[in-house]
Amino acid sequence: MSATARARTVAGGGAVTHEGIFLAEQLWPIKGQLVLALIGLAIGGLMGLMQALDRVGIVIYKAMLMQTYYQGLTIHGVLLAFLFTFAFSNAFVSLVAIRGFERPLASTFLAQGAFWTMLVGTLLAAYAILTNQATVLFTFYAPMRASSLFFLGAALLVISTLLTALNLVLTRRAWQREHPGERTPLLGFVGVVTYVMWALASLGVVVLVVFFLLPWSLGWLKTTDPQFNRILFWYTGHAIVYFWLMPAYISWYLMVPRQVGGRVFSDSLVRLAFILLLVFSVPTGLHHQYVDPGIPTVMKVVHLFTTFSVVFPSLVTAFTVMAALEDGGRARGGTGLLGWIWKLPWGDPSVAAQLLAMLVFILGGATGIVNASYNLNNVVHNTSFVPGHFHMTVGTAVTLSFIGISYWLIPFLTGRELMGRRLALAQAWLWFVGVLLFARGQIAAGLLGEPRRSSIGEAPYRDLISAGLDNWLTAIGGTLMVISGLLYFIVVLWTVFAGRRLTQPLEIPVAEMRFGARETSPRLDQLGFWFLIAVILVAIAYIPTILLYLPLQSVSPPIKVY
Repeated sequence: MSATARARTVAGGGAVTHEGIFLAEQLWPIKGQLVLALIGLAIGGLMGLMQALDRVGIVIYKAMLMQTYYQGLTIHGVLLAFLFTFAFSNAFVSLVAIRGFERPLASTFLAQGAFWTMLVGTLLAAYAILTNQATVLFTFYAPMRASSLFFLGAALLVISTLLTALNLVLTRRAWQREHPGERTPLLGFVGVVTYVMWALASLGVVVLVVFFLLPWSLGWLKTTDPQFNRILFWYTGHAIVYFWLMPAYISWYLMVPRQVGGRVFSDSLVRLAFILLLVFSVPTGLHHQYVDPGIPTVMKVVHLFTTFSVVFPSLVTAFTVMAALEDGGRARGGTGLLGWIWKLPWGDPSVAAQLLAMLVFILGGATGIVNASYNLNNVVHNTSFVPGHFHMTVGTAVTLSFIGISYWLIPFLTGRELMGRRLALAQAWLWFVGVLLFARGQIAAGLLGEPRRSSIGEAPYRDLISAGLDNWLTAIGGTLMVISGLLYFIVVLWTVFAGRRLTQPLEIPVAEMRFGARETSPRLDQLGFWFLIAVILVAIAYIPTILLYLPLQSVSPPIKVY
């Protein structure tokens, strides 16, 4: 396809003709899911204010029309961890695949089906949560009872991602038929690997919802086995972290270097990092259950090693992306040991947001190693240390990266210039400062034993908690993050409704390689081989534990505490 055909997206305000690779009938589902993602970010983020202020005794959930603190906490977790991330990833990775393969998606039906299942699932789950029929938090395993509409909605959200996964795999196969013997384009390859990993990772929550929680909530099953439910949930519950991260990695590896004027070191190194994420991301869930009885210690240790193994591709990412950034900074005139850093385009809000997200992710990764450690986990388990950690990972490395991506993605899809660039820059820095304060407060309070998932503002033991300063840091930092979110939506709405029409085509930024696909080993392009390795490793990590739980001890009726 010619560059003219690829660029035709912009000039007509985002409209595309059938002559280009971006078909209108496939673009509107992408735009629709991006809208759903931003709705989830807006409402879920607003609920974060309630939780931050609760830590210093300011109780506002009733003013926010919530019946309980935990209803707002459920909205916060579900909308951000499921709706925002799923919908944004569907939209972004689908667009990336089209650009990478330089052809439309294989199935328009699947592309549109992904949107409709996402929309219907969102409406069903939102109704159940807003009517206080599903106050079960993000960790929705038994014995907490939720409306069957919530579980059905959650299932549809996952189905939407699986439809996207199938479409990406079919698109790769179609490309291979058209280009026999060639390496899969890297931009398309990493998108497919991301969703293939998720297809394997989602099996746990699919089995949990379809065969246990949904029949249980409908009364078809009177009891269930809560411990086995936890195993199924955490089978997916940790791997989902990498499903959140991998779209951000796509941008860090292949787009940010182009935006800063640098080159990626190696096509094969990027493929290797994503393959390692595919292989090691799933067999890690039992490290969330170190304190759970009934799980053999040896299997917990196996998951300890696989969890530490998945740190390796993140370290590869850190050094590879930094090398590309240095390449860009030096190309811009940077000299000396660190002079290249100041030459990076910090005035570009898309770049600045993602660079700041990377910096926070360094701290998020370090605290993640604490969570994965067998002995240290006993100190921080179920304390506020944990949300302090994941607000630096999914709450910033992912979310702030997605925000940075959207600063070029929304102009690309709408054909309108990004408005309020200084405001967008202020938004990124405010989020950065806010999350550092928030995480510092949560982590320190967790080390003092303050619990997570709990309303401290109304807790009868509030006076026994000695984390006064830490909780104030949490409240101040969380408030700054909410203000940052408000600035973000001002920029987005200003751009969409009042942005100036672009006069020049806007391309999706894709970095050049120092060593391209010709130097890549054919083995690194054999996705089926690596998927088989991942399946074998999952079987080794989980089958012994699952066999010990058979026959299941279905003893728990549904419990409602709200």
